[in-house]
Amino acid sequence: MLIIGIAGGTGSGKTTVVKQIIAELPKDEVCVISQDSYYKDTSDLSYDDRVKINFDHPNSIDFDLMLSHLKELRSGKSFEQPVYSFIEHNRTTETIRTFPKKVIIVEGILILTNAEIREMLDIKVYVHADSDERLIRRLKRDMIDRGRDLNEVLDRYQNTLKPMHQQFIEPTKGFADIIVPTNKHNTVAVNLIRNIINQNLV
Repeated sequence: MLIIGIAGGTGSGKTTVVKQIIAELPKDEVCVISQDSYYKDTSDLSYDDRVKINFDHPNSIDFDLMLSHLKELRSGKSFEQPVYSFIEHNRTTETIRTFPKKVIIVEGILILTNAEIREMLDIKVYVHADSDERLIRRLKRDMIDRGRDLNEVLDRYQNTLKPMHQQFIEPTKGFADIIVPTNKHNTVAVNLIRNIINQNLV
């Protein structure tokens, strides 16, 4: 089993890189685990209080649960992966049964901030894009996919996303084995990762 971690700032292009990596791989040999599934359960809070949570701080992630699930996969067991709603700012009652595969991709902005998670990763990837590009992508995603208004997105970016990126996410670039720049369509780094995976699938 090969466990690959893909990190990077919000809107950096992580999801695109993941799709490029798995596009030519056998579907039955790869599974993707999203950090977003592991935001802590906040059912005890009102919606107004949940909106105020700093979701870009490592404390917002249930790393203990993620770590236990990765260990389950390593031992050949399946688990129930939580499902998170960005509209409700909370986990849903649904789960996704996740099975061990030859390649496990763990993706999320904060996954490299946790030392125990880093130890579980065979390859650590950091996807880089400049701040202007990330802001544009975040605006489009939050307004179109998550129903947020412009002022809410800009306020969260200025007061939360940007400082958290500088404090917690950008420094994790130093832990990466491979850095993928996504300002331009990058095929060399993606092909390199794909080749490493293919060698492990033999």
